[in-house]
Amino acid sequence: MLKKFTKMHGAGNDYIYFDCLQEEFPDPSGAAVRLSDRHKGIGGDGIVLICPSKVADAKMRMFNADGSEGNMCGNAIRCVGKYLYDNGIVQKTELSIETKSGIKHLLLYIRDKKVERVRVDMGAAVFDPEAIPVRSAEKIIGKRTKVAGGEYEITCVSMGNPHCVLFLPPDGLDLEKIGPKFENDPLFPERVNTEFIEKIGENALKMRVWERGSGETMACGTGACAAAAAACACGVCDYGKDILVRLRGGDLVINVSDTVMMTGEAVTVFTGETEI
Repeated sequence: MLKKFTKMHGAGNDYIYFDCLQEEFPDPSGAAVRLSDRHKGIGGDGIVLICPSKVADAKMRMFNADGSEGNMCGNAIRCVGKYLYDNGIVQKTELSIETKSGIKHLLLYIRDKKVERVRVDMGAAVFDPEAIPVRSAEKIIGKRTKVAGGEYEITCVSMGNPHCVLFLPPDGLDLEKIGPKFENDPLFPERVNTEFIEKIGENALKMRVWERGSGETMACGTGACAAAAAACACGVCDYGKDILVRLRGGDLVINVSDTVMMTGEAVTVFTGETEI
């Protein structure tokens, strides 16, 4: 079966998008593994299905490169908004997208009749251990903790999926070695995304990320939100002010208050057809 796809990225976090508004997609987990391969497939951090929704303008389903389904993806949801607008499916600049972590609201910024940037209301940062989840009797905010074969000062937070944030200069880190140790540590019953961050200026952070199910990626939207929220909770950055998060694939702007706002690019790379 031939299926049309659109390759898109947000700050270098690239996914393969399929329009499933009219028909279902067979075996998305298996397809994610096959198609994400950068040598024998299309190449990407996973696949995204754009599906119909009864409660929002559309529904997003995201599958990581290992076939596991994610609850939320900040970079992908911006690209879903761009796809819907640029293809004339939803002709408005404020829209809602259903995800496994709830309905997210998007504001599209248009240039030359195409979406250039998107702001997403990502919801509140959650530090409750059970909601993340993390095996702890109390919140872990800037707390020295035995994890990943060592002892690190970490902050655990959920942005729709679990994150572990630590201030550890990202340049020169061997993420292929240390990343899986965090991801699969028993402290995190559903595995975890890990952000290694460094303050590089007033309300500015540099970040590298190891994502559960995908490994190191060029960017992670929920990870940037988690990093900014952790930095505010630890008193490193300011609540209510724009925080620049510099990732390997580009920059995101995060604003943390009672909710977390994320703004960043959404880019179409190419379209094509592939055998499913």
